[in-house]
Amino acid sequence: MSITPVSVGCPDGSKILVGNDQPLLLIAGPCVLESEELARQVAGTMQEICSKLNISYIFKASFDKANRTSLTSFRGPGLDKGLEILGRIREELDVPVISDIHEPNQAEMVADVLDIIQIPAFLCRQTDLLTAVSRTGKPINLKKGQFVSPWDMKNAVDKVRSGGTSQVMLVERGASFGYNNLVVDMRSFSVMHSFDCPVIYDATHSVQLPGGAGGSSGGQREFIAPLSRAAVAAGIDGLFMEVHPAPDKALCDGPNSIALAEIETILNQLVSIRTSLS
Repeated sequence: MSITPVSVGCPDGSKILVGNDQPLLLIAGPCVLESEELARQVAGTMQEICSKLNISYIFKASFDKANRTSLTSFRGPGLDKGLEILGRIREELDVPVISDIHEPNQAEMVADVLDIIQIPAFLCRQTDLLTAVSRTGKPINLKKGQFVSPWDMKNAVDKVRSGGTSQVMLVERGASFGYNNLVVDMRSFSVMHSFDCPVIYDATHSVQLPGGAGGSSGGQREFIAPLSRAAVAAGIDGLFMEVHPAPDKALCDGPNSIALAEIETILNQLVSIRTSLS
């Protein structure tokens, strides 16, 4: 399906185009900013791998995970320190950056640093938040809630576009299937493409087991690779992946993160599949 590409500005003044037969996009990094050193390690390694494979790359990490399962869970360094880290990574590594916000008043605060602003799945229907990010003029990465049908995301897209921007990407991250489980209905890719939006597959949150570990979420990372292969074959425009040097030691979402050392093998497979479709 032909769609209007989303244009993402890069630190060097160039543009990344997403959708409509453009190179595959990868949004990848640790779930949360644990340290600047770890963020640099992941961003630098991913940038090198993606350059080699002709994949467009955007570094992701949250400065605040406001929806952790437990009150005592690590949330990140906070907005001010987090933006400082993301800004340095952006400028020094010359890589676009993305992070998520939770409140309308954060939109203008992050717009000078972030190249894309992300809306978390739990907040995809929050009208004031969606219109606030739209007014920044930045591209928006809008995650489909686990509780929302793909066709109902048209309403969320309309809210964003009402604020003045048409630069919207939609993210499929699974749907609630009973308690502590998610499933991916790959028909949603075609449905959400029909709104003239590039569609991104969140390969790691889709295998999350929300709250499945009691005080935290579990995950089934063994399914990341096969589901990613299926999603690429189904025609997505990009992937979102949480990547960590040591997932079992990650401070957030380790059970559903990919090891940094394993990501290149998976991406090679995905590029081969996408090439075979063209």
